[in-house]
Amino acid sequence: MKWETVIGLEVHAQLNTRSKIFSGASTVFGAPPNSQASAVDIALPGVLPVLNRAAVEKAIRFGLSVGARVNERSIFARKNYFYPDLPKNYQISQYEIPVVSGGSVTVLVGDMEKTVRLTRAHLEEDAGKSLHEDFHGETGIDLNRAGTPLLEIVSEPDMRSSAEAVAYAKALHALVRWIDICDGNMQEGSFRCDANVSVRPTGSSTFGTRCEIKNLNSFRFLERAIDFEVQRQIELIEDGGKVVQETRLYDPDRDETRPMRSKEDAHDYRYFPDPDLLPLAVSPEWLNDVRAKLPELPEAMRERFTRSYAITAYDAGVLTASREVADYFDASASGAAGQVGKLTANWIAGNLSARLNEAGLDITESKVSAQQLRGLVERIADGTISAKIAKDVFDAMWNGDATGADAADKIIESRGLRQISDSGALEQIADQVIAANAQQVADYRGGKEKAFNSLVGQVMKATKGKANPQQVSEILKRKLQ
Repeated sequence: MKWETVIGLEVHAQLNTRSKIFSGASTVFGAPPNSQASAVDIALPGVLPVLNRAAVEKAIRFGLSVGARVNERSIFARKNYFYPDLPKNYQISQYEIPVVSGGSVTVLVGDMEKTVRLTRAHLEEDAGKSLHEDFHGETGIDLNRAGTPLLEIVSEPDMRSSAEAVAYAKALHALVRWIDICDGNMQEGSFRCDANVSVRPTGSSTFGTRCEIKNLNSFRFLERAIDFEVQRQIELIEDGGKVVQETRLYDPDRDETRPMRSKEDAHDYRYFPDPDLLPLAVSPEWLNDVRAKLPELPEAMRERFTRSYAITAYDAGVLTASREVADYFDASASGAAGQVGKLTANWIAGNLSARLNEAGLDITESKVSAQQLRGLVERIADGTISAKIAKDVFDAMWNGDATGADAADKIIESRGLRQISDSGALEQIADQVIAANAQQVADYRGGKEKAFNSLVGQVMKATKGKANPQQVSEILKRKLQ
C-alpha cells in the first residue's frame, strides 16, 4: 500500500516587544534566572494583566502580510493545565475568536510553488522554563520567559512532505523577520515549530491519527523528525498496530521521536474567557495605520525583481529569502538596464555569499557595499574587464584596497586591468599563437575541440588575462577556418 503524508505546523513566534504581553517586565534574553519575573508573571494574588498594545500591533502586521482577516473583536481565554513552570496553572491565550483568521503563505519547493493555508494566528503568553541540567535529580524553574508575548501561527494540514514543511517554515521565518515582529533566533527559542504528522492511504480523503512533535528549533531537526515519524507510523500500521494520538519529542542524538504524553484535545484544557481582560477591539483606523507602515512584502518584491531585472523566479526567491539580502540587491541593481540585474544576482549568490560565509558575516556587514558591487558589475557588463579579472577586483575591494562607490574603477585603473578589446592587437597576438602551436591547430582542424580551448588559453596567457575572451574566440575561429 502506498501512503500519503499529511502535515500541519504550529509555529510560535516570540514577538520582539521590549516588555511582556501583560506586564512591564523586560523580555531581554539571557538575564539571570527569575530576575525578569514581575508580580504579574508569577501570579501573585490580586495582580491584574494589562495588554501590551505593541504586541497586538505586531499581530496585525502579520495578519495583513498573509492576506488574513484581522478580527475587529477578539477574546482572550484561559487555557487550564498544571505544570511547574506555569505559576497561574493556566495560560492566557486565544481560542474561539483569535486576532487573525485565515490567510496563506506561498512557498517555492524546488521549482514548484506551493500555497499553504493558515487557520489562525493568535496571541498568547509564554510559560516559564524547566531546567533539568546540573540539578542532580531535581528541576529548576526560571520564570524570566513567563509572560513573553507569542504569536502562534497555525497552518491547515496542507503539506505533504518534510521538504514542503521546511520550505513553509523557512518562508514564515523570513516573513516574521521581514516585517520586524520577531528576531527569528531559533537558538534562543524565539521561533519554535510543532509538527502535526499523520499518514493515510494514497487517494483517501480521511485523515489518519496525528501525532504532535513538540519544540523543533531548527529546520534540519524539523525535516528529520517528520521523516522519522512518517516512517514510524507507516511501519506501525503495516505491522497491524494503530497510531495513538500523542505528543512526542524528537531526540536528535538518536534521530528518533519518542512519546512525551497523550495528546490533549481542546476540551481537556477547559477554555473559558479570561474575566480580567476585556475583548480586544481593532478599529478600522488602527488597521489602516498599520497597513500604511508595512514594507514591500516578499511576494511583491519577487514579482518586481523578475519584471524589472529579468531574473528567474528562482533567483528572485533566493534574493528575497531575507530582507537584508533583498535590500542589498535592490540598492545594487536599482535602475539597472540590460544584463546588470542578472549579473548582480549571480555575484550576490556566488562570490559575495561565499566570502560572507567564510568570514562569518551577515550581508549587512559586507566589506563590499551595494554601490561598490554595482560599479564592478557595470565594468563586466560594458566589457571593461573580464569575469576572471572581476574576481581579482572584487578581492581587492573586499580587502579595502580602494574606498567609495567607484572603488572598482580605481582598482582597474591603478593596476592596469582594462580588458584588451582592440581587434588589431588581438589579431596580432592570435597570429603569434597560431604560428607557435602548429600541432594544436592541426588537432582542432581535425575535430578536437579541446585544442581550440587551449589556443584561447594561450592568447589569454599572452595578454595576462586582459583579452576579451569572446572576441578572442571569434578571431581564432575566423583565422582557423
